[in-house]
Amino acid sequence: MSGRSLPSRQINIVLRQPESHASPLADTEPQLLGKRTPQDGPLSDIFKELNHMIGLDNVKELVHEIYALLQISHFRTEAGLSSNSHVYHMIFKGSPGTGKTTVARLMGRMFHAMGVLSKGHFIEVERADLVGEYIGHTALKTRELIKKAMGGILFIDEAYSLARGGDKDFGKESIDALVKGMEDKKNDFILILAGYSEEMEQFLATNPGLPSRFPIQVEFEDYHIDQLIQITELMAKEREYVLLPHTIAKLKQHLTEEKAVTWRAFSNARYVRNLLEKSMRHQAVRLLSQYTSSPSKAELMSIRPEDLKIK
Repeated sequence: MSGRSLPSRQINIVLRQPESHASPLADTEPQLLGKRTPQDGPLSDIFKELNHMIGLDNVKELVHEIYALLQISHFRTEAGLSSNSHVYHMIFKGSPGTGKTTVARLMGRMFHAMGVLSKGHFIEVERADLVGEYIGHTALKTRELIKKAMGGILFIDEAYSLARGGDKDFGKESIDALVKGMEDKKNDFILILAGYSEEMEQFLATNPGLPSRFPIQVEFEDYHIDQLIQITELMAKEREYVLLPHTIAKLKQHLTEEKAVTWRAFSNARYVRNLLEKSMRHQAVRLLSQYTSSPSKAELMSIRPEDLKIK
C-alpha cells in the first residue's frame, strides 16, 4: 500500500503502565489486548516481540489499530472500494529507557511487512547529525538524511534541541528542511521525533504548523518499581541468569530510593540493564575468588545480593 494523507484529527495517547504483577517470563501468544493478530510470518514475530514488552498497553493498542486499518484498507481495495490513505509521522514523548526507540524499530518493520514502507529500515540521528556549521550546510545535511531514510523510519532523539538556539540558530534551518521533506516525501518515509515530554511540548510550540504534521503523539510514562523488577528479571533470563529472592528485595529497595532522588534523570529500563550487567561482572569476580574449579551451573546462573553492589 502507498499514499497517505493527514487524518482529520490528532491522536494523543498516554502510555500508562499497568499495575500488573504477572510474570514476564511466561510464553505468550501473538495477541494484543484480546485482538485478532497475524498468526504466522514476519508480522507474527513483530507482535510477539511487542507483546513480550513489559507494560505499554496503549502503544500495543495503537499498533493493533494501525495493523487493523492497513489490513481493512487492503480488503477494501480488493473489494473495489475507496481506501483512504494516512500519514504516520509521530511524536514520542517520555523519559529515557521507556521503550521509544524499540517501539519505533518495531513499527518500521511492521510498516514494511504491511507494504507501507518499501524497506522498513531504521535511521537514528540527533542534532549533530542534522545541523551544519554554516548557512546552507544544515539544509543539505538534513536532506541527505531524509534521502537515506526513504522507505523507512527517520528517528530523531532529543528533537527539541533543534529549536534551542533561537531564530538565528542553524537548527531552525533543519526544522524547515524536515517540514518540507515531510510534505514532499510524505508517502516515502516516516519521521518520528522523540524526547522529554515537557521539552517536546515546547518544541512543538515554536512552529504553529508542527503539531498538525504529526497525527500520532504518544506519551511514554516512566515504569513503576514492580515493572522495573520484571524487566530486570526478563533481561536476566535472556542472559541465562537468575536473581535470587534476596537480590530482588535489595534491588527493589534501591530502585525506590533512586527514583525518589533522581526522578528527572532516571533512565528506567536502561538503568536496570546497566545495573544488571554490572552485577554480572561482580558475580564473575566473586566466583573466581571463591572457587578453584568450575562452579556449579546454579552458581553460574545466580545473582546474589552481594553482586548487586549499590549504596
